[in-house]
Amino acid sequence: MSHTAQEPIDRIDERGAAASALACLDRCLPLLGSPPDGLPDDLLRPLWHCVAEGGADWTDRLAGVRARVADAADAGAGQGPAAAGPAGAVVRDMLAAAPSGWEGTALRAWAGVCAAAALDVHERLGGGPLADGEERRQAQILDFLADAPAAAAGLRPVLEVSAEGRRVLRAVVSRRGRGA
Repeated sequence: MSHTAQEPIDRIDERGAAASALACLDRCLPLLGSPPDGLPDDLLRPLWHCVAEGGADWTDRLAGVRARVADAADAGAGQGPAAAGPAGAVVRDMLAAAPSGWEGTALRAWAGVCAAAALDVHERLGGGPLADGEERRQAQILDFLADAPAAAAGLRPVLEVSAEGRRVLRAVVSRRGRGA
């Protein structure tokens, strides 16, 4: 993560921190494979709903998402080159690092971990423009979260920026897969 991202993360509330971390994780989902073989784009939907609801059922919903990822790994889903390599492991580690409780300090720490991991993955996969785009998306999302409550309506621009980043990374992963 750039040094410029940590300061805004430190200033956001629990909802904003969870949304920031989920957005990084969401943008990196293509590293676990693409549907129909990989995990679906809406894998994190229960956690997004939780953020919109202010942390309601965070522990249970997080456990459910972790179980889906573990089941997919056990079943061999998403066994493309990226999913089997260190990039896929980074995404699983990002999810594993999520705090079990809905507490501001832990959620902000997770947001920092996810921002750094996402930026590192983008740097390793494409460097320059890909990493610059990821850093720009992180800054946009942090700006949205600082300016608007992370309730359902406040999450819409965050989700849109994340979906754009997910499409970009999916294209990079796909190109790399065809070239291998």
